[in-house]
Order: sequence, then structure tokens, then C-alpha cells
Amino acid sequence: MFYFSIFFQYIGQYMKTRLQYRSDLLVEILSDLLFQTVNLVFILVVFGHTQLLHGWSRDEIIFIYGFFLVPFAIFSTFFNIWDFNERYIVKGEMDRILTRPIHSLFQVILERIELESLFGAVTGLAVMIYAGSLLDLPFHWYDPFIFLLFVIGGALVYGGIFISLATIGFWSDARTSIMPTMYNIGNYGRYPVDIYNNVIRYILTWILPFAFVGVYPAAYFLKREEWYWYSFLTPVVGLAFFILSIVLWNTGVKRYRGAGN
Repeated sequence: MFYFSIFFQYIGQYMKTRLQYRSDLLVEILSDLLFQTVNLVFILVVFGHTQLLHGWSRDEIIFIYGFFLVPFAIFSTFFNIWDFNERYIVKGEMDRILTRPIHSLFQVILERIELESLFGAVTGLAVMIYAGSLLDLPFHWYDPFIFLLFVIGGALVYGGIFISLATIGFWSDARTSIMPTMYNIGNYGRYPVDIYNNVIRYILTWILPFAFVGVYPAAYFLKREEWYWYSFLTPVVGLAFFILSIVLWNTGVKRYRGAGN
């Protein structure tokens, strides 16, 4: 209950701060929407030259992209730690974090929260509904619960990977970061993995499992029965990678020696 109380206090303060600058908030939301629209247009351009992509139709690819946007929006909202090494290690902000009586990762997550990123989930749902109507996908009463389970699993996959990358800063205080590169690799998860060669498919499934953010869970709703086994592994993989990231974080914190001069 203590952590829940802290969480909602942070949310309240964040909303007060952001609503002081409504124009900036609106610009950020519109910028995210424009970025998502550009990606959708890219898919439409590709399918302007072909009817199928390794057996996947245009509407199926659009549906996968829409699904991908939902867990990615949750990740962007609560795990916005791409600059962790620069801000908390190099500049010494981690010293301040460790003086407080709550878990250091929890504090970092709350300080970097961006609630406006949740609008990406709304866009994703709209894209899914649009593509699903074109595909005439069946709907069952239990689908929302499975959808929620898959979304949480996908968000934990992203969170686990990027928290693990952030922990590198505890061992190395170099200013360079592989975060931007990893963001680009993560985009491969919004396309069917069978369009890639076996090496890339293996990496996106078991090493950097971004495929569990988009194509694998979306395959369940697209009735791609050959991918069902992977679909239901989504929450398992997400939880496993997130637990691993917490273990790495706790180990890294023990090695942290503070910001020297």
C-alpha cells in the first residue's frame, strides 16, 4: 500500500506539472500520432507493390502493427529510461536516488514517467479495430482478458530488455549507449518474424524477444494456429525477462560506488 500511495502521489504531481503547459503536451501527443501515422503509411506503401508478404496480407500486417503500439505505449509511459546512463550515472543522480527509503528502480521509473505516451495505446486499439473489421475477425467474451494478458507480457518484455541495458551503466560509466540501436531493433517485432532469415528470427524470439511484443501475441487474434504456442508464451517470456532485469539491477546497485569528481 505504501508503494501504491507513492505511485499515485507521483502521478498527481506529474499531472499538475504537465497541465501547466498544455500547448507543449498537445504538441507531444500530435508528434507521437504523426510518427505512428508515418509508420502506417510505410506499410501501405509496401503493400502498394505486393499483395502478400510471405503469406501475410496487408490487413494482417496492419493489425500486428496496431497490437504492437499498445504494449509499446505502456512501455514508453513507465519505462522511459533511455538516458539512464547519462542522467543517473554520469551526472550522479543515482546518489540522490539511493538516499531514499524505497526501491531505486521504482523511483527511477516514477521520475521518468510520461503519461501522454498512453495515447499511443488508443491509436493502436483504433488500428486493430479497423484492421479487424476488414479481416472480419471473430470476437469472443474472453478475448479482452487474453488481450490484456498479452499486452502486459509484451510491455514487460520491452521493460525487461531496456532495464537490463540500463544496468550496464553500473559497470561502465561511458557516455555512449546502445539504447538508440536497441530501439531500432525493437521495431522488427512489429512485422511477422517469418519474413526474416532463421538467425534474425531466433534473435527476435529468444535473445531479444521483441517478437513477443507484436507478431506472436497478435497471431492468436489473427487465428494463425501455427503461432498459438508462441502467443501464450508471451506473458511467460515477459515475466522472465523482467525478473532477470530486476536481478541485474539489484546486483548493479550493489556495485555502484557513487559519482566521483
